[in-house]
Amino acid sequence: MNNAEPAPGRSRGRPRGNPPTRESIVTVARALFLERGYRATTLRAVAGAAGVDPALIAYHFGSKKGLFADVMQFQCANALAVDEVLGGDPATLPGRLIDAVTDLWEDADFRRLTAQGDEAAAVIREYLERELLARLVEFLGGRDATARATAVVTILGGLIYTRYLNPLATPASLTPAQARTVLTPALAAALAPRPRITAAPAPGRRG
Repeated sequence: MNNAEPAPGRSRGRPRGNPPTRESIVTVARALFLERGYRATTLRAVAGAAGVDPALIAYHFGSKKGLFADVMQFQCANALAVDEVLGGDPATLPGRLIDAVTDLWEDADFRRLTAQGDEAAAVIREYLERELLARLVEFLGGRDATARATAVVTILGGLIYTRYLNPLATPASLTPAQARTVLTPALAAALAPRPRITAAPAPGRRG
């Protein structure tokens, strides 16, 4: 009779690996993307600078596109920490959302990363939709949570577009504090619960 315990099955999906190694690769990759740009940065160059085998990068990130996405998301997560933004006083949430966005985009290195083609734009869209929008829906709750969260992300997306990606003179000339003052009322209105509208009864017919 064989009393040996069966070997544990391998889990599917991308292996987690060693967090310090993964973080060090992201740090090195970020520096190379800033120095050389997305197209000129190779996985072999990142591996050499990080002192790891190129196969380890493929193991953790899948491809250069996956590595770049992690670099961008790491930067977003550091500046736009959703848990911290949502965890404070609800009354000051609009200001915290605006501050988080402007803090992220006022960073010159981050703006250089965002200028590196479609890959950067795709990561930003994914972060706004999966992280910010989805978390806002969960945070707000209720029947109109999706509509309210969509309104918030639309306002913040407009701020990003008109101030950083395709600057218009007036929004771009505002300081971050002025942008917060201008947009806080709109965000507060977007976050407010929608009143439930009751349909009026149809007028009765005369006999």
